[in-house]
Amino acid sequence: MNSKRINFFHFSSTKIGGSLDVFILEEASEFNQDYYLIGACNNTLLGTQPPPLMILSKKYDYIKIEENLLKIGAATPSGKIASYCKKHDIANFEFVSHLPGTLGGLVKMNAGLKEYEIFNNPISVSTCNGLKEKEEINFVYRFTDIKTPILEATFNLSYGFDKEKVELFKKMRLNQPNTPSAGSCFKNPIGDYAGRLIETVGLKGYRVGGMEFSEVHANFLVNADNGSFDDAIFLIQEAQKRVYEQFGIWLENEIIVLDKRFIGSDSPLLNPHV
Repeated sequence: MNSKRINFFHFSSTKIGGSLDVFILEEASEFNQDYYLIGACNNTLLGTQPPPLMILSKKYDYIKIEENLLKIGAATPSGKIASYCKKHDIANFEFVSHLPGTLGGLVKMNAGLKEYEIFNNPISVSTCNGLKEKEEINFVYRFTDIKTPILEATFNLSYGFDKEKVELFKKMRLNQPNTPSAGSCFKNPIGDYAGRLIETVGLKGYRVGGMEFSEVHANFLVNADNGSFDDAIFLIQEAQKRVYEQFGIWLENEIIVLDKRFIGSDSPLLNPHV
């Protein structure tokens, strides 16, 4: 089993975490369900008691056109995808340049900007459990039911890269902070915005330790000054508690929490598994 040492303070977008040995997944047959697959750690909060981790081999970092279809390896960075599509005049991926991460993570969480999302255009997804056609995958806003590591995704190929869309997406990102963060902390509830709710309950700019809900955009939990995992968890729980008490809305995490005491982004953090 090959592995590599990763310093998550430097590797993750939140700048939280120490150095850990991470298993390198080379072949689908090597997948161990006790391990959690990480990508570029752009929407991930690493805890002090993380599960065993694995990362895809560089062999899954590729983009190719076959039989008029676009095939992208799951370890391919979003910036590389955006550059390739611009260079080759490929449409429908203009928004990807504004979504940090790798293709596997983007597909897993159905990442996007408003109505523009990854699952608008795929045909199939190759996983460690075999090939899944789009029709076999349940997906909604910022969610898919894919449970095993993604190795590749195949997309319809359309030409006509739209520079106007690139400018539109750039404007959408102007209200986002540059301070280290994991992106949007919570998913937007139906008919509302997580940022508005967090601001209304008095948490915009609220800081605990080195972590705070950004003054620029309340739904961004940022590392303002050497923040810790415990600082971040306190703020996540506080936002969920206050918003639920005032509005009866449970804010669901968009951030993935990797700690044995918490079961990722789908679990109520107010009820940790300890």
